[in-house]
Amino acid sequence: MVLASGLSLSGFAQDGGQQATPPNGGDFSNVMAPLVKVPEGVIIVKGAWASASDSFTPVPEGASVGREAFSAPYFGMTYQLPAGWIQEYQGPPPSDTGRYVLAELSPAATSDETVRGTVLITAQDMFFTPLPARNAAELASHMSGHLQADYKLEMAPAETKIAGRNFTAYAYWSPVAELHWYVLATEIRCHAVQFVLTSRDTRLLETLVRSIDKMALPDEASSTGGTGGGPVPVCIANYARAENMTSRIEPVFTEHRANAVPVRMIIDKEGNVKHIHFLSAFPDQSKVITDALFQWKFKPYRVNGEPVEVETGVLFGRVHNPLAQPGAGGATQ
Repeated sequence: MVLASGLSLSGFAQDGGQQATPPNGGDFSNVMAPLVKVPEGVIIVKGAWASASDSFTPVPEGASVGREAFSAPYFGMTYQLPAGWIQEYQGPPPSDTGRYVLAELSPAATSDETVRGTVLITAQDMFFTPLPARNAAELASHMSGHLQADYKLEMAPAETKIAGRNFTAYAYWSPVAELHWYVLATEIRCHAVQFVLTSRDTRLLETLVRSIDKMALPDEASSTGGTGGGPVPVCIANYARAENMTSRIEPVFTEHRANAVPVRMIIDKEGNVKHIHFLSAFPDQSKVITDALFQWKFKPYRVNGEPVEVETGVLFGRVHNPLAQPGAGGATQ
Protein backbone atom coordinates (compact mmCIF):
# COMPACT_ATOMS: atom_id res chain seq x y z
CA MET A 1 0.00 0.00 0.00
CA VAL A 2 1.33 3.52 0.60
CA LEU A 3 1.87 6.83 2.39
CA ALA A 4 3.93 9.98 3.02
CA SER A 5 1.64 12.76 4.02
CA GLY A 6 3.64 15.72 5.32
CA LEU A 7 0.40 17.17 6.69
CA SER A 8 0.05 18.33 10.28
CA LEU A 9 -2.65 15.98 11.55
CA SER A 10 -4.87 17.11 14.41
CA GLY A 11 -6.18 14.72 17.03
CA PHE A 12 -9.82 13.72 17.49
CA ALA A 13 -11.85 14.06 20.70
CA GLN A 14 -15.39 13.31 21.77
CA ASP A 15 -17.45 14.80 24.57
CA GLY A 16 -20.83 13.38 25.45
CA GLY A 17 -21.98 16.54 27.24
CA GLN A 18 -24.19 19.29 25.83
CA GLN A 19 -22.16 21.75 23.76
CA ALA A 20 -23.10 25.40 23.44
CA THR A 21 -23.28 26.79 19.92
CA PRO A 22 -20.01 28.59 19.22
CA PRO A 23 -20.19 32.29 18.43
CA ASN A 24 -20.08 33.52 14.87
CA GLY A 25 -16.87 32.59 13.10
CA GLY A 26 -16.19 29.30 14.90
CA ASP A 27 -15.67 26.13 12.89
CA PHE A 28 -18.92 24.65 14.20
CA SER A 29 -21.00 27.81 14.34
CA ASN A 30 -24.45 27.75 12.77
CA VAL A 31 -24.58 31.56 12.67
CA MET A 32 -23.76 32.46 9.09
CA ALA A 33 -24.13 36.27 9.09
CA PRO A 34 -20.84 38.12 9.72
CA LEU A 35 -20.62 40.21 12.86
CA VAL A 36 -18.92 43.04 10.99
CA LYS A 37 -19.44 43.83 7.33
CA VAL A 38 -16.77 45.42 5.16
CA PRO A 39 -17.87 49.02 4.52
CA GLU A 40 -18.97 49.89 1.02
CA GLY A 41 -16.23 51.40 -1.10
CA VAL A 42 -13.42 49.62 0.81
CA ILE A 43 -10.86 47.89 -1.41
CA ILE A 44 -9.35 44.67 -0.08
CA VAL A 45 -5.68 44.56 -1.10
CA LYS A 46 -4.30 41.11 -1.86
CA GLY A 47 -1.20 40.17 0.12
CA ALA A 48 1.57 37.76 -0.81
CA TRP A 49 0.35 35.43 -3.55
CA ALA A 50 1.49 33.11 -6.31
CA SER A 51 2.11 34.69 -9.71
CA ALA A 52 4.13 34.18 -12.89
CA SER A 53 5.81 36.26 -15.56
CA ASP A 54 3.54 34.83 -18.27
CA SER A 55 0.17 33.11 -18.50
CA PHE A 56 1.03 30.28 -20.91
CA THR A 57 3.84 28.40 -19.13
CA PRO A 58 2.33 25.72 -16.83
CA VAL A 59 2.82 26.25 -13.08
CA PRO A 60 2.33 23.71 -10.24
CA GLU A 61 -0.82 25.37 -8.89
CA GLY A 62 -2.41 25.14 -12.36
CA ALA A 63 -3.87 21.69 -11.65
CA SER A 64 -7.62 21.32 -12.25
CA VAL A 65 -10.50 18.88 -11.97
CA GLY A 66 -12.98 18.70 -14.82
CA ARG A 67 -14.87 16.15 -16.88
CA GLU A 68 -14.35 13.54 -14.16
CA ALA A 69 -10.55 13.78 -14.40
CA PHE A 70 -7.72 15.47 -12.53
CA SER A 71 -5.10 17.14 -14.72
CA ALA A 72 -1.78 18.78 -13.76
CA PRO A 73 -0.01 19.97 -16.94
CA TYR A 74 3.08 21.17 -15.04
CA PHE A 75 3.61 17.67 -13.64
CA GLY A 76 2.45 15.84 -16.77
CA MET A 77 -0.21 13.99 -14.74
CA THR A 78 -3.78 12.93 -15.52
CA TYR A 79 -5.97 10.86 -13.20
CA GLN A 80 -9.44 9.56 -14.02
CA LEU A 81 -11.57 10.10 -10.91
CA PRO A 82 -13.49 7.16 -9.44
CA ALA A 83 -17.16 7.19 -10.48
CA GLY A 84 -19.15 9.69 -8.42
CA TRP A 85 -16.09 11.47 -6.98
CA ILE A 86 -15.71 15.23 -7.27
CA GLN A 87 -13.71 18.19 -6.03
CA GLU A 88 -16.01 20.37 -3.95
CA TYR A 89 -13.55 23.03 -2.84
CA GLN A 90 -10.43 24.61 -4.30
CA GLY A 91 -7.25 24.33 -2.26
CA PRO A 92 -5.31 27.21 -0.69
CA PRO A 93 -2.54 29.09 -2.54
CA PRO A 94 1.04 27.73 -2.32
CA SER A 95 2.84 28.26 0.96
CA ASP A 96 6.17 30.06 1.15
CA THR A 97 7.80 26.70 1.89
CA GLY A 98 6.60 25.32 -1.45
CA ARG A 99 3.63 23.30 -0.26
CA TYR A 100 0.77 22.87 -2.77
CA VAL A 101 -2.70 21.36 -2.42
CA LEU A 102 -3.40 20.28 -6.00
CA ALA A 103 -6.81 18.68 -5.37
CA GLU A 104 -9.02 17.22 -2.65
CA LEU A 105 -11.49 14.64 -3.93
CA SER A 106 -14.42 12.91 -2.23
CA PRO A 107 -17.69 11.18 -3.19
CA ALA A 108 -20.44 13.58 -4.24
CA ALA A 109 -23.40 13.96 -1.90
CA THR A 110 -25.59 12.27 -4.51
CA SER A 111 -23.11 9.44 -5.09
CA ASP A 112 -24.08 5.83 -4.43
CA GLU A 113 -20.78 5.52 -2.57
CA THR A 114 -21.79 4.52 0.96
CA VAL A 115 -18.26 4.46 2.41
CA ARG A 116 -16.73 7.89 2.81
CA GLY A 117 -13.15 8.75 2.05
CA THR A 118 -10.90 11.40 0.51
CA VAL A 119 -8.06 11.63 -1.97
CA LEU A 120 -5.72 14.54 -1.25
CA ILE A 121 -3.16 15.29 -3.98
CA THR A 122 -0.29 17.51 -2.82
CA ALA A 123 3.15 18.58 -3.99
CA GLN A 124 6.15 19.74 -2.00
CA ASP A 125 8.77 21.83 -3.79
CA MET A 126 12.02 20.16 -2.75
CA PHE A 127 13.96 23.38 -3.42
CA PHE A 128 12.21 25.08 -0.51
CA THR A 129 11.16 22.36 1.93
CA PRO A 130 12.11 23.10 5.55
CA LEU A 131 12.42 19.36 6.23
CA PRO A 132 15.71 17.39 6.04
CA ALA A 133 14.84 15.55 2.82
CA ARG A 134 16.35 15.60 -0.66
CA ASN A 135 13.73 13.59 -2.53
CA ALA A 136 10.27 12.05 -2.19
CA ALA A 137 11.58 8.85 -0.60
CA GLU A 138 13.44 10.76 2.12
CA LEU A 139 10.41 12.98 2.71
CA ALA A 140 8.21 9.89 3.18
CA SER A 141 10.76 8.41 5.57
CA HIS A 142 10.88 11.61 7.61
CA MET A 143 7.11 12.03 7.80
CA SER A 144 6.42 8.40 8.71
CA GLY A 145 9.05 8.60 11.44
CA HIS A 146 7.57 11.75 12.99
CA LEU A 147 3.90 10.91 13.41
CA GLN A 148 2.07 12.49 16.31
CA ALA A 149 1.57 10.32 19.39
CA ASP A 150 -2.07 9.46 18.55
CA TYR A 151 -1.13 7.92 15.20
CA LYS A 152 0.29 4.44 14.66
CA LEU A 153 2.41 3.33 11.72
CA GLU A 154 0.76 0.43 9.88
CA MET A 155 3.31 -0.01 7.11
CA ALA A 156 6.85 1.36 7.01
CA PRO A 157 7.97 3.19 3.85
CA ALA A 158 8.58 0.76 1.01
CA GLU A 159 9.20 1.06 -2.71
CA THR A 160 6.31 0.10 -4.96
CA LYS A 161 5.19 0.52 -8.56
CA ILE A 162 2.25 2.79 -9.35
CA ALA A 163 1.28 3.42 -12.97
CA GLY A 164 4.61 1.86 -13.95
CA ARG A 165 6.64 4.39 -11.94
CA ASN A 166 8.57 4.12 -8.67
CA PHE A 167 6.70 5.36 -5.60
CA THR A 168 7.42 5.22 -1.88
CA ALA A 169 4.39 4.02 0.08
CA TYR A 170 3.54 3.91 3.77
CA ALA A 171 0.42 3.70 5.90
CA TYR A 172 -0.69 4.80 9.36
CA TRP A 173 -3.91 5.03 11.33
CA SER A 174 -5.66 6.64 14.29
CA PRO A 175 -7.03 4.04 16.77
CA VAL A 176 -9.25 6.72 18.34
CA ALA A 177 -10.84 7.95 15.12
CA GLU A 178 -10.55 4.55 13.41
CA LEU A 179 -9.23 6.31 10.31
CA HIS A 180 -6.56 4.94 8.00
CA TRP A 181 -4.17 6.90 5.80
CA TYR A 182 -2.37 5.45 2.78
CA VAL A 183 0.29 7.69 1.25
CA LEU A 184 1.92 7.30 -2.17
CA ALA A 185 4.85 9.58 -3.01
CA THR A 186 6.92 10.12 -6.13
CA GLU A 187 9.02 12.98 -7.46
CA ILE A 188 8.41 15.04 -10.61
CA ARG A 189 10.46 18.11 -11.56
CA CYS A 190 12.01 18.24 -8.06
CA HIS A 191 8.57 18.21 -6.38
CA ALA A 192 7.46 15.41 -4.08
CA VAL A 193 3.97 14.60 -5.40
CA GLN A 194 1.83 12.74 -2.85
CA PHE A 195 -1.51 10.96 -3.00
CA VAL A 196 -2.93 10.84 0.53
CA LEU A 197 -5.89 8.44 0.77
CA THR A 198 -8.08 8.53 3.89
CA SER A 199 -10.99 6.34 5.02
CA ARG A 200 -12.19 4.05 7.78
CA ASP A 201 -12.60 1.26 5.21
CA THR A 202 -9.31 -0.23 4.02
CA ARG A 203 -11.13 -1.95 1.16
CA LEU A 204 -12.07 1.46 -0.22
CA LEU A 205 -8.45 2.57 0.13
CA GLU A 206 -7.30 -0.48 -1.82
CA THR A 207 -9.83 0.35 -4.54
CA LEU A 208 -8.50 3.91 -4.69
CA VAL A 209 -4.93 2.65 -5.01
CA ARG A 210 -6.02 0.54 -7.99
CA SER A 211 -7.63 3.61 -9.59
CA ILE A 212 -4.43 5.63 -9.12
CA ASP A 213 -2.49 2.79 -10.74
CA LYS A 214 -4.23 3.71 -14.02
CA MET A 215 -3.17 7.38 -14.10
CA ALA A 216 -0.75 8.85 -16.63
CA LEU A 217 2.65 10.07 -15.39
CA PRO A 218 5.80 11.37 -17.10
CA ASP A 219 8.69 8.96 -17.61
CA GLU A 220 10.86 10.86 -15.13
CA ALA A 221 8.58 10.20 -12.13
CA SER A 222 10.57 8.38 -9.44
CA SER A 223 10.71 8.48 -5.67
CA THR A 224 14.47 9.12 -5.73
CA GLY A 225 14.81 10.89 -9.10
CA GLY A 226 12.33 13.08 -10.89
CA THR A 227 14.77 15.83 -11.91
CA GLY A 228 13.17 16.79 -15.21
CA GLY A 229 14.70 16.54 -18.63
CA GLY A 230 13.27 15.52 -21.98
CA PRO A 231 10.27 17.73 -22.81
CA VAL A 232 10.68 19.77 -19.61
CA PRO A 233 13.70 21.62 -18.16
CA VAL A 234 16.28 19.85 -16.03
CA CYS A 235 15.70 20.98 -12.43
CA ILE A 236 18.83 21.80 -10.44
CA ALA A 237 18.87 23.14 -6.88
CA ASN A 238 21.14 26.12 -6.13
CA TYR A 239 22.04 26.62 -9.78
CA ALA A 240 22.10 30.43 -9.46
CA ARG A 241 25.72 30.46 -8.30
CA ALA A 242 28.57 32.66 -9.49
CA GLU A 243 30.32 29.84 -11.36
CA ASN A 244 27.22 29.28 -13.51
CA MET A 245 26.55 32.92 -14.31
CA THR A 246 28.05 35.69 -16.45
CA SER A 247 25.79 38.56 -15.36
CA ARG A 248 23.72 39.23 -12.26
CA ILE A 249 21.77 42.28 -11.06
CA GLU A 250 20.44 42.24 -7.50
CA PRO A 251 16.87 43.44 -6.89
CA VAL A 252 16.56 46.66 -4.92
CA PHE A 253 13.50 46.66 -2.65
CA THR A 254 11.73 49.92 -1.89
CA GLU A 255 9.85 48.36 1.04
CA HIS A 256 11.27 46.00 3.64
CA ARG A 257 9.04 43.06 4.52
CA ALA A 258 9.58 40.05 6.75
CA ASN A 259 8.25 37.40 4.36
CA ALA A 260 10.22 34.86 2.38
CA VAL A 261 9.90 35.08 -1.42
CA PRO A 262 10.55 31.68 -3.04
CA VAL A 263 11.04 31.95 -6.80
CA ARG A 264 11.37 29.30 -9.49
CA MET A 265 12.74 30.27 -12.88
CA ILE A 266 13.36 28.58 -16.20
CA ILE A 267 16.59 29.35 -18.04
CA ASP A 268 16.64 28.79 -21.80
CA LYS A 269 19.35 27.05 -23.81
CA GLU A 270 21.21 30.33 -24.34
CA GLY A 271 21.34 31.07 -20.61
CA ASN A 272 18.57 33.69 -20.49
CA VAL A 273 15.80 33.68 -17.89
CA LYS A 274 12.61 32.96 -19.85
CA HIS A 275 10.02 32.30 -17.12
CA ILE A 276 9.65 33.38 -13.48
CA HIS A 277 7.23 31.80 -11.02
CA PHE A 278 6.63 33.34 -7.58
CA LEU A 279 5.28 30.86 -5.05
CA SER A 280 4.42 33.71 -2.68
CA ALA A 281 5.22 37.41 -3.09
CA PHE A 282 3.69 40.85 -2.68
CA PRO A 283 3.14 42.71 -5.98
CA ASP A 284 5.94 45.20 -5.33
CA GLN A 285 8.34 42.35 -4.54
CA SER A 286 7.47 40.39 -7.68
CA LYS A 287 7.98 43.46 -9.88
CA VAL A 288 11.40 44.32 -8.45
CA ILE A 289 12.61 40.73 -8.57
CA THR A 290 11.27 40.20 -12.10
CA ASP A 291 13.08 43.31 -13.35
CA ALA A 292 16.33 41.98 -11.89
CA LEU A 293 16.02 38.31 -12.91
CA PHE A 294 15.36 39.10 -16.56
CA GLN A 295 18.81 40.72 -16.59
CA TRP A 296 20.54 37.62 -15.22
CA LYS A 297 22.66 35.68 -17.69
CA PHE A 298 23.78 32.07 -17.22
CA LYS A 299 26.30 29.89 -18.97
CA PRO A 300 24.47 27.35 -21.17
CA TYR A 301 23.89 24.07 -19.34
CA ARG A 302 24.80 21.03 -21.42
CA VAL A 303 23.72 17.39 -21.31
CA ASN A 304 25.72 15.06 -23.55
CA GLY A 305 27.25 18.14 -25.12
CA GLU A 306 23.91 19.70 -26.06
CA PRO A 307 22.50 22.83 -24.35
CA VAL A 308 19.25 22.25 -22.45
CA GLU A 309 16.83 24.35 -20.43
CA VAL A 310 17.27 24.50 -16.64
CA GLU A 311 14.76 25.11 -13.87
CA THR A 312 16.09 26.30 -10.52
CA GLY A 313 14.99 28.09 -7.38
CA VAL A 314 16.08 31.21 -5.53
CA LEU A 315 14.85 32.31 -2.10
CA PHE A 316 14.76 36.04 -1.44
CA GLY A 317 14.17 37.55 1.99
CA ARG A 318 13.74 35.69 5.25
CA VAL A 319 15.44 32.29 5.59
CA HIS A 320 12.75 29.81 6.66
CA ASN A 321 14.40 26.39 6.28
CA PRO A 322 16.86 25.93 9.17
CA LEU A 323 16.20 22.16 9.15
CA ALA A 324 17.00 21.66 5.48
CA GLN A 325 20.15 19.82 4.55
CA PRO A 326 22.85 21.81 2.75
CA GLY A 327 22.20 21.85 -0.97
CA ALA A 328 18.56 20.75 -0.64
CA GLY A 329 16.96 24.12 -1.27
CA GLY A 330 17.23 27.17 -3.45
CA ALA A 331 19.86 29.85 -3.07
CA THR A 332 19.04 32.50 -0.45
CA GLN A 333 19.31 36.20 -1.14
